[in-house]
Amino acid sequence: MASEDDGAGRAALLAGLRAEDQGIRAVERLDGNVGRTELRRIELRRIADAGEGARAIGAAMELVAHTRALLLDLRCCLGGSPEGAAMWCSYFFPDDQVHLNDIYERATDSTRQYWTTAHLPAPRYLDRPVYVLTSATTFSGGEDVAYTLQALGRAVVVGETTRGGAHPTARHPVTAYITVAVPTSRTVNAVTGTNWKGVGVRPDRPVPAERALEVAYEEARRSEV
Repeated sequence: MASEDDGAGRAALLAGLRAEDQGIRAVERLDGNVGRTELRRIELRRIADAGEGARAIGAAMELVAHTRALLLDLRCCLGGSPEGAAMWCSYFFPDDQVHLNDIYERATDSTRQYWTTAHLPAPRYLDRPVYVLTSATTFSGGEDVAYTLQALGRAVVVGETTRGGAHPTARHPVTAYITVAVPTSRTVNAVTGTNWKGVGVRPDRPVPAERALEVAYEEARRSEV
């Protein structure tokens, strides 16, 4: 059972996500369209909770439903919900039969599995290229999305190696100014059997973060659908 502090922290997190449009910074149409198709970019600053964020995530995916390629920009994404990460990933697979990852909790010696979601509020984005943009700032839930899509062969990661925060933590205040974060769980990817803790998500196309959009955009324009 969550403590009162845990409940207050979650409430504050959800309130912050509501104020920030569930972490969705922008859905941008990119110049240079080819024929009747186009490229779009979704920029995420946070990974929303799957319950409260589902409609906003669906609205963003509705806007990109008919594009020829998608650039998912996580360069400034600082984390968020594992359930939200699973929902974002679900849009890029055809059904609910894809095992994404597990989270093992040490205190209860239990494992929670994360699979793609059966029912989504917007069309799935299938059979078209997906590029995930990363930076050395990308962290936690943003890394989860990048690592999972890369491991399952569903996206090309372009940019910098990420920060390497894979383990959920509990926060313990030591003084009024110092809080210690202690890992309580471990993420285990269904494909690799490990995670990005300490090593980060390594890009398929390593380039400086400020050039990631340019490089991914040019590759997406050349791709055949």
